[in-house]
Amino acid sequence: MTAVARKGSPPDGPLPEGEEKVRAVRAMFDAIAPRYDLLNRVMTLRLDVGWRRRAVRALDLGPGATVVDLAAGTGDLCRDLEAAGYRPVGIDLSIGMLRQARTTAPLVQGDALRLPVATGAVDGVVSGFALRNFVSLGGVFDELARVVGPGGRIALLDVAEPPNRALRAGHHLYFGRVVPRIGGVLSDPAAYRYLPRSVAYLPAPEVMVDRLRAAGFGAVERRLLSGGIAQLLVATRRVETAAERASEGSDGAAG
Repeated sequence: MTAVARKGSPPDGPLPEGEEKVRAVRAMFDAIAPRYDLLNRVMTLRLDVGWRRRAVRALDLGPGATVVDLAAGTGDLCRDLEAAGYRPVGIDLSIGMLRQARTTAPLVQGDALRLPVATGAVDGVVSGFALRNFVSLGGVFDELARVVGPGGRIALLDVAEPPNRALRAGHHLYFGRVVPRIGGVLSDPAAYRYLPRSVAYLPAPEVMVDRLRAAGFGAVERRLLSGGIAQLLVATRRVETAAERASEGSDGAAG
């Protein structure tokens, strides 16, 4: 059987930007939703299961904390959050993914740049392999700083480049050649050709760390997982001092 790329998958030419990227990413995840979990397990040899659990452990919040699973997909992280004693809320741009979700957590379709969450209303945010799919990563970090209360935590997973030269070469071969072939057989070929190319959207690690600090997070850490083929960004929402609040007020008045 010949696999046919579905309408709406990201193009094989230049990577989309802006609203074109929003439309392409939403259509892609709508298309691959039915076999998304299967492909994740196959392509990562089930390593993704452990990575998600490490992200949940990294939150280190109290029992009953409310945590947003951003780009929740089919609810993997929501289930892990529930198992850890948290109260998850899943948010995803793709209605197709949410329809495939297997979780009892409340789910909402929403844009990461305009989260349907009140300011300071949640204790934490997790995200699994979605950073490179956002249109404005800096804007998303600002939005996370808005919705997470002081002292709250975030744990953001995504792919990475291993620092070891030999491992990096093997990872490039697997991620760039093998993964698209597996995806082409089991799901949407165009979507899984886009997957390795989408890494180009990720800023350098130090840029992401600095941008999280600028957004209002402290204790920012970047942890490499499984030899560096994945990364976990962990940070704590800073408690603003009186001087910082006064500075923000004066800036607003000046504007």
